[in-house]
Amino acid sequence: MQSFESDRLLRNVVATSGNFVTPISPFSDVEIESVPESSITDVANAVTAARTAQSAWKNTELSSRVRILDKFHDLLIANQDQLLNVIQKETGKSRFHAADEVLGLTMITAFYAKIAKKALKPQRRAGALPIFTKTYMVSQPKGVVGIISPWNYPFVLAICDALPAILAGNTVVIRPDNQTIWSAIHGLELLSQAGLPDGVVTIVVGQGHTIGTALINEVDYVCFTGSTKTGKVVAAQAGARLIGASLELGGKNPMIVCADAKLETFLEVALRGCFTSAGQLCVSIERMYIHESIYEKFLSAFVSEVKELTLGAQIGWGYDVGSLATPELLQRVSGAVESAVAQGAKVETGARGRPEIGPYVYEPTVLTGVTNDMTISTEEVFGPCVYVQPFSNVNEAISLANDSIYGLSASVITSSPKQGRYIAEQIRSGSVNINEGFAAAYGSVSAPMGGMGESGLGRRHGIEGLLRFTQPQTIARQRGISIGPKFGRTQEQWTSLLGKSLLVLKKLRIR
Repeated sequence: MQSFESDRLLRNVVATSGNFVTPISPFSDVEIESVPESSITDVANAVTAARTAQSAWKNTELSSRVRILDKFHDLLIANQDQLLNVIQKETGKSRFHAADEVLGLTMITAFYAKIAKKALKPQRRAGALPIFTKTYMVSQPKGVVGIISPWNYPFVLAICDALPAILAGNTVVIRPDNQTIWSAIHGLELLSQAGLPDGVVTIVVGQGHTIGTALINEVDYVCFTGSTKTGKVVAAQAGARLIGASLELGGKNPMIVCADAKLETFLEVALRGCFTSAGQLCVSIERMYIHESIYEKFLSAFVSEVKELTLGAQIGWGYDVGSLATPELLQRVSGAVESAVAQGAKVETGARGRPEIGPYVYEPTVLTGVTNDMTISTEEVFGPCVYVQPFSNVNEAISLANDSIYGLSASVITSSPKQGRYIAEQIRSGSVNINEGFAAAYGSVSAPMGGMGESGLGRRHGIEGLLRFTQPQTIARQRGISIGPKFGRTQEQWTSLLGKSLLVLKKLRIR
């Protein structure tokens, strides 16, 4: 039976099928309440209701929308402990890593509240005829935005795309992953408390191949975060409907450690870059290239530090690395490591499940001896596993880093700002962090984040992350003189006069 509190939280979930989804927590002593499951008809009804609500919402003063985000920002901080409990229950990650979601969303909220007025205001553009044509561009909302959010960062990734979407005047329907529905529900509850009107953001629940597909078939724009394989299906479906899509997909993210790197910097950055959220994040470092002159020293120190990481699988503070989220993920990670070892890779540390700590806990793993013909060298593991390899010169390291179909995030460790920038600009990746694993670029929320190659399309964060939810509309008002022939001139004479006028404008640098 659902509690009164649950009933209140579920008021923005559109689900009438009579069926329920019951997530299984990675923590063996924790239960997660069931959530009503949506039908395909529920999805259509949710989008229809969102489209109706959007007619009024797009005409709401922008200042009113900004005030909602300002209030939401404060509520995130005030409710941090409760939010961390929910995130930990659903994902199994350590509390410190769960805090990344709350603090990250708080930063994103503040940024969009700050830039919305300037970014969305009408912009003057040069007219067809100077003085006589007044032209400006208006950012119109797309309509109804569908968000298909993943299980690994379920709180921030369910809500961070919704915020710029609603600021731009859209309404939103979210389909969270079945493993992590309550994170999205709690985020929407805080938006409601901040003053967001009912119907502006709603949630549908169910499997991606049914409810996610149904959502894409109804909305005007789709945001998807997940695997490259599924992302291609989403892109094809969106393309068939001629609707826009932004896709943040997989990565096989490299770290280059230069000969002049400081050991302390490397260790601190590498531990966090490889094992945050037990490696279950799209920007996690999975391959590490260390200059041959420091390779043995840095590898030995890194392996020693990895062995000291504490593991846990319970709500609260007190450990470094948490659990994998599901038994399927445990099987995937252990299978990838076992395959690599069978192909000749060497285990420096880890490579074991720890069921006595938690059913899906897997030790942070460091491999060496990985070669290009091994599956693990190209396919994303998405778990606490990194392989380490030496290189002889910078150009070799850049070549190794770029030898991937992916291009989401990368890291460079060096004491030379000039060398760091040179290497960064040669890497084919949407984000590159110098002397950081991923947090510097991800935390720079005023800058766009996204992938190259098979790591995705479009960008979140930055003004780009806001304007993707808009359609530019050009409005031009002609006055004083029309563009057609005037003053008794023939079409030929008028065309000649316009041509000469363009030469004059060029000389005056007016156009």
